Amino acid sequence: MSSLKTDLLKTSGTFNVLVGVTGSVAALKLPLLVSQLLELSGVDVRVVTTEHAKHFYNSAEVSVKIYSDEDEWELWKQRSDPVLHIELRRWADLLVIAPLDANSLGKIASGICDNLLTCVVRAWDTSRPLLFCPAMNTAMWLHPITAQQVSRLKEFGYVEIPCVAKKLVCGDEGKGAMAEVSTIVSLVKEYLQKPDESSLEPDHPRG
Repeated sequence: MSSLKTDLLKTSGTFNVLVGVTGSVAALKLPLLVSQLLELSGVDVRVVTTEHAKHFYNSAEVSVKIYSDEDEWELWKQRSDPVLHIELRRWADLLVIAPLDANSLGKIASGICDNLLTCVVRAWDTSRPLLFCPAMNTAMWLHPITAQQVSRLKEFGYVEIPCVAKKLVCGDEGKGAMAEVSTIVSLVKEYLQKPDESSLEPDHPRG
C-alpha cells in the first residue's frame, strides 16, 4: 500500500505519462516506447497492461512499474484502501494506449470496463489528453464496425494516432500496423506543458 503511494506520488514539474498496452503483436514495442518516452525532459512513465498483452513483451526490458489486473485486486482489501484505477487516473497527465487492439477498441467504444486498463479509461478525466494507437490485422481493420468504433472514441475527445500500412507479422500486407514509436513519442511531446494546461490540444491533424 505504502509502495503504491510512493510510486504514484506526483512531483511538481513532472509530466506523468501512463502507457496502456493491449493484446496486439505491436505490444512487443513496449520496451522501446517506454525508453523513448523517458528520454523526454521532465517525463515520468508508468504502464498498465492487459493480461493478453503480456504475451508479447518481456517485462524485464521495461524499466518502469507495470500495473496489471492482479494489482487492482491485491491492493484493495477494505473500504479505506486505494482503488488502483482511480489512483492511476489521478497520477497521469496523459494516457496513451499503444497498441489498442480490436477487442479493447470495442470495449472502450461501448463503455465496458472489465480490466484495469478499461477501468482507467472509463474513469479518465476528459480534460486531459488520451491518445490511442489502433493495431490489428488488415481484415479486422477493414471490418465496418472498426471505423464506427474509432469515430466513437474521437467523439469522446480522444485523439487517434492512425495505424499505418505495411507487411504485418502474420504475413498480410495492408493497413493495421501500429504507428511507429517515433511518431507516438513526437505526438506525446507536443503535450508537454504544465499539467493544468494539458487540456490544450497541439496543433496537428487528428487523422
